[in-house]
Amino acid sequence: MAESRATPRLAVFDCDGTLVDSQRVIVGCMRAAFAGEGLVAPKAECVRRVVGLPLAECVARLAPGGDAAAHARLVDAYKEAFYALRREEGDHEPLYQGCLAALDALEARGWILGIATGKGRRGLLAVLERHGLAGRFATMQTGDVGPGKPHPAMLERALAETGMDAAQAVMIGDTSFDMLMARSAGVRGIGVAWGYHAPEELEAAGADALASDYAHLVDLLARA
Repeated sequence: MAESRATPRLAVFDCDGTLVDSQRVIVGCMRAAFAGEGLVAPKAECVRRVVGLPLAECVARLAPGGDAAAHARLVDAYKEAFYALRREEGDHEPLYQGCLAALDALEARGWILGIATGKGRRGLLAVLERHGLAGRFATMQTGDVGPGKPHPAMLERALAETGMDAAQAVMIGDTSFDMLMARSAGVRGIGVAWGYHAPEELEAAGADALASDYAHLVDLLARA
């Protein structure tokens, strides 16, 4: 007799640009950090290009002429600006349309949910709490622990924590860093078209499929 219970599967989501639209926060905080150091603020497009990497690497790419001490000051200034903004009223990092319904649908179909993000753990937990998502993700990998994207370490830890193997997992993200990480870990990668890197970049980085919106993503995962 065939096994009636579906094989457990793991869907690992990026956060910024995939679950939430945080570009205004990230760009604004980065500009505030650079201004505090008397530096010319990076263009919004340049900031979006590095979203998903650990904060220290983002700063290093945006200020390549700075030394380690200057980069450390920028990191601290960014964090200060971010925490100050979080205390203000308003939803500065809104969920993308269809996100909650998609998470509900995946859980109902037996998917285990995870996160792999360049955000620090404190920032990630604040976002999840704000949107009522705390406790819904079985594994949460953040940019302040170990190597960041596109190194496969985040996905390797997510697999170990959930008892899954690479063939049972899918990485869902909006940047080439997500797709490169998935490929390095031997995990299927699904790129999302609503984030910060263009669809053709996701395909070039190894995306197995592209989702046009969250309903399309659920459909793709139903056939995974």
